[in-house]
Amino acid sequence: MKRFHVHLHVSDLAASQAFYSKLFAAEPARVEADYAKWMLADPPVNFAISTRGVQPGVDHFGIQVDNADDLATLKAQAQAADIALLDEGETTCCYARSDKYWVTDPQGVAWEQFHTLGNIPTFNAVKNESNQDIAHTCCEPAASKGVATSGGCCAPTPGGTARRGCC
Repeated sequence: MKRFHVHLHVSDLAASQAFYSKLFAAEPARVEADYAKWMLADPPVNFAISTRGVQPGVDHFGIQVDNADDLATLKAQAQAADIALLDEGETTCCYARSDKYWVTDPQGVAWEQFHTLGNIPTFNAVKNESNQDIAHTCCEPAASKGVATSGGCCAPTPGGTARRGCC
């Protein structure tokens, strides 16, 4: 199964969580101090909000798949269409461990294609020298990292040449 994914940055998580819970007639599947996510069945949508962005609005869109084969199919389609992509492989972001890659449309809109492998207790984690996950904060405004700031935070810049931090 494929599930459409939308990630919005919000300025007031509590107010936004209350609004979307009413709109969707459902409570979030996951809530953290800076993040909430709904996994809706009808229509199938992974809808996430967070306070990690520079300004409120759409961060990125995506397609979440249930297995590695479906992700490989999507990736092959992007490559066959000669679409530049940023392959992150297995990575952590948004309280999850995923296999993912990114493409950017001609307007600079980021699209994440991913297969979720499991949950993690922090928004992002990095490995230490012993290959153990350690807490890591990310998603500071991309401008502070000296990279482009339009579009999604994990996404490549148009042309696929740089990474914008983590999502």
